[in-house]
Amino acid sequence: MKKEETIDFQIKSCWHSISRMYNQKATMEGITTSMGFVLINIHSTEGTAATKIAPKMGLESRSLTRLLKTMVEKGLIVKIPDLEDKRSVKVYLTEKGKQKKAAAVSTIKEFNVKLRENLTEEEFGAFFALFRKINTVIDELQKP
Repeated sequence: MKKEETIDFQIKSCWHSISRMYNQKATMEGITTSMGFVLINIHSTEGTAATKIAPKMGLESRSLTRLLKTMVEKGLIVKIPDLEDKRSVKVYLTEKGKQKKAAAVSTIKEFNVKLRENLTEEEFGAFFALFRKINTVIDELQKP
């Protein structure tokens, strides 16, 4: 079997294309794709506990710590200790962060709308059904 004939090659190749597209858009906004995903995972008015962000993104906590530090320096977020639990820190969007979040959300919506315009309802349904099956197989393979 050639690598191009494997499912994982196709998924990875497609994700790299999506990632490049998102990186180009993010660069135009003066952020990175990772920053955009962090912004999307922060509640716009209530903030989000820093410990809740890493699992949503599949990041190690130390990687997120570095990323959050950079985002504070860029004026996208502020970190405020939780008033009830001093050990916990909540992350809030600044006005600039809210603007960049809106741009990130817009980019994702634009891509998804374009996909929906180019796929039939049947293809769209089949896509999600396929990925559910792939995740089921992955779960089965990971069982001890």
